[in-house]
Amino acid sequence: MSNEFSKNASELLTNIRDKGPLVWNFSNFVSMDIAANALLSIGASPAMAHAKEEAKDFSQICKTINGALTINIGTFDPYWQECALEAAKHANENNIPWVLDPVGAGASGFRNKNVEQLIKFKPTILRGNGSEIMAVAGLSGGGKGVDSTSTSNDAVDSAISIAKKNKIIVAVTGAIDYVTDGHVTYAVEGGNEMMTKVTATGCALTCLIGAAIAVGNNKLLSTASIIGIYDLAGEMASKVSRGPGSLRMNLLDKLYNISSDEIISNVKIKNV
Repeated sequence: MSNEFSKNASELLTNIRDKGPLVWNFSNFVSMDIAANALLSIGASPAMAHAKEEAKDFSQICKTINGALTINIGTFDPYWQECALEAAKHANENNIPWVLDPVGAGASGFRNKNVEQLIKFKPTILRGNGSEIMAVAGLSGGGKGVDSTSTSNDAVDSAISIAKKNKIIVAVTGAIDYVTDGHVTYAVEGGNEMMTKVTATGCALTCLIGAAIAVGNNKLLSTASIIGIYDLAGEMASKVSRGPGSLRMNLLDKLYNISSDEIISNVKIKNV
């Protein structure tokens, strides 16, 4: 059903394809391939650059051409931690929009420390599953590594709390996705459960959010819109897939081929 939200999502995709924004990613080892290919499929330009020595240069490039940064803590070690902190610092200093993905938050003290340090540099968007968002809020989310044992519905209050406290936007993804700045909250419906059987689909979404906030002026609505597009692509891809292997391929194909008409007719975003 067409509405202003789905029309905005269609316009966002057109902007991404027209502008081809650079998205500089600190992605984890598991997700680098699908994340980079998802960005290319949707029309953005990925840079998977993790060296601390390159942080200043890439931040200047992003500042000059209106790019974005994403940081994913999934396979951090102490050196990657230093590199990510350097990148976040430069992004903050240069007003570069950036996304923090707190993979596995709550599973270890090291991960929690990474999130605590990185969030001080004011990510534009914090994106995680229910357990991760609840862990970031200081609640017992019952996480098991990178999997969520808490639903997105369970984590809405935590997302709103984090958003208000840190003056950032929080996206909590699950069966229903929620995006909030602490005052306005959007719910996004779509996707397919089979997507949870393909590793790093959430990490790829984090990078796509980077593309969205690189070109979209309204960061809250742009985040909800790209989630809606991704959910729709996953839903459509699942209908022609026999299992996770073919879903991965079909998801990338659908991100490449999805049309404005499909988005306007089928993306489901609403205020809650």
